Amino acid sequence: MHLVCFGINHTTAPVAVREQFSFDGDVLSDALSTLRQQTNILETVIVSTCNRTELYCCVDEDYDNGIQLWLQQVRASADSDILPFSYQYQDIDAVRHLYRVACGLDSMVLGEPQILGQLKSAYSQALNSQALGKSLGRLFQHAFAVAKQVRTDTAIGNSPVSVAFAAVSLSKQIFSNLSQATALLIGAGETIELVARHLNDNGIKRIIIANRTVERAHAIAKPFNGYAISLSEMPAHLAEADIVISSTASQLPILGKGMVESALKQRKRRPMFMVDIAVPRDIEAEVGQLDDIYLYCVDDLHDIIEENLQSRRDAAKQAEEIIDAQVEHFSGWMRSQNTVPVIRAIRDEAQQHSSTVLEKALKQIEQGMPPEQAMTEMARSLTNKLLHEPSRQLRLSAFQYDETNPLLDAARQLFNLKD
Repeated sequence: MHLVCFGINHTTAPVAVREQFSFDGDVLSDALSTLRQQTNILETVIVSTCNRTELYCCVDEDYDNGIQLWLQQVRASADSDILPFSYQYQDIDAVRHLYRVACGLDSMVLGEPQILGQLKSAYSQALNSQALGKSLGRLFQHAFAVAKQVRTDTAIGNSPVSVAFAAVSLSKQIFSNLSQATALLIGAGETIELVARHLNDNGIKRIIIANRTVERAHAIAKPFNGYAISLSEMPAHLAEADIVISSTASQLPILGKGMVESALKQRKRRPMFMVDIAVPRDIEAEVGQLDDIYLYCVDDLHDIIEENLQSRRDAAKQAEEIIDAQVEHFSGWMRSQNTVPVIRAIRDEAQQHSSTVLEKALKQIEQGMPPEQAMTEMARSLTNKLLHEPSRQLRLSAFQYDETNPLLDAARQLFNLKD
């Protein structure tokens, strides 16, 4: 039995190739079933995200690139040959790769936590499709435990490394309790949507989305119980905002010094935290000169992100050490599985001897032999039967080896014999 991982990811294949070999929820169940039915494949898990498609399989001794061939067959319409973009890991290398993926060390953003949830979802899909068995089941459960240990014992996920996350983290430094704060988000792109999600996760009291197209602003605001306004309505609502984060494609500033001064008067000098993520800038630079205004631009965030990335890189070194130890731990478990058939055979033979001598002892008692004598005879006979073959093999080994007989040392260890 072997473990195999075959896949492509954001470092080996462009998005045009990755999307041809992805599996969404509608087809994943069928894919798991058909892959599991392939010759020599015993168990399988398919991990498919926007950044990677990876197939983890437990295969038998006769496996010969069946995963790659299956993938090419089910994606026969693909314009690209997957082989030049792919990688393959086996056994311990496959284990190490999965652990690194689970810990966010193989992600586009170092240390990002979303991949762990995606792995758990892939595990559940495989379990529900009956494509999972003992080996991959234990491997993925151990990967989840390793990821948890890395998150607990290192700072891999503590420092924000996205513009949206960094903006929200900065706001928490100004307003320690976001549950009493109102945020005005200007724009309706992916960054603003991500900012809204982070603010919501941190317990923000209220979110206002301002955009040129109100319908788009409403679509972002609705999941977070926020409300939408047009850009022209901002002067009437700016004073409500403790936090202002702007990211639009406007070529001219949207917030000027005069509008912000008017809002500050209404707020009675309560501070406002502003982050201008846009390039060109949405907020006039002169706004930063006002008292009670904390204004940051995208360059300020990039400095924070780079500093935090270095912190994550340092944490990643600690994570690699944890992974090394846990890979060895799982490797020991894998090796122990090779002993199971031998142990089972030894126990079956011992049970057979036990049944034979017990049956003989019961007949002897029925025929009038005293029970004590029958038990003594049974114990002697069972001892002889259990030790006959090991004793014979040890004597034979004396003719095959010199004084350094490895079988003798193995027997001492096996039976825990003292010198």
